[in-house]
Amino acid sequence: MSGFLLGVLGGMGPLATVDLLQKIIEETPARRDQEHAPVVAWSVPQIADRQRALAGTGPSPLPDLLPALAQLNRAGASHILIPCNTAHFWYPQLAEASAAPIVHIADATVASLTQGAVARVGLIATQGTLDAGLFQQRFADMGIATLEPLPQEMTDWFVPGCYAVKRGELRRGGELLSLLAQALIARGAERLVLACTEVPPALAAIDSPLQQLSIDPTRALAQAAVRLWVAYRDGAGAVSL
Repeated sequence: MSGFLLGVLGGMGPLATVDLLQKIIEETPARRDQEHAPVVAWSVPQIADRQRALAGTGPSPLPDLLPALAQLNRAGASHILIPCNTAHFWYPQLAEASAAPIVHIADATVASLTQGAVARVGLIATQGTLDAGLFQQRFADMGIATLEPLPQEMTDWFVPGCYAVKRGELRRGGELLSLLAQALIARGAERLVLACTEVPPALAAIDSPLQQLSIDPTRALAQAAVRLWVAYRDGAGAVSL
């Protein structure tokens, strides 16, 4: 195999993994199969719940994440992607344990923004992602203010909406999460950052017009991966499998 191989540490949840893979395909400029990136995905949904771990009501997922990461490294991954925003709370430990660099989803999101294009964003994310500040400081460094959901909005809309998606009830999840999105827009958000990988498929399931105001970190991660692939492909030739 060539020296380039995207590794996806997935399963958090399975739909989010497939969503990233789909977006990598969509973002890749290709005229034939051979011009797409080689990818190996580790999608094992039995990884401990990230939200409950950070809330102190469940075990840490790190003991599950590290063996999965090792599998991707053994498979020869040259770059690793994690389609779960909350899992990036453990990014320092994962990056230290990985021979292959891990593309940080928040860095990819910031890289997709144009300086000065937006002054205030609404951040839709798990409480763990919000508390960890994975996005807020990066936005502040760009001069972008962040609006976060209110506690009651998290309880009434985000948490049940997120877990509805995990149950396969995408329309129900979309209905609940769109209420949160609308509340953030009403409070002054110019754009929405969908920093939970369950949110983009949920809003898509109800064809929400708020998608037009949204920044999708999963797509930004896909775009970052495709930039790496195209630079390799066009510089070193197509992958030979």
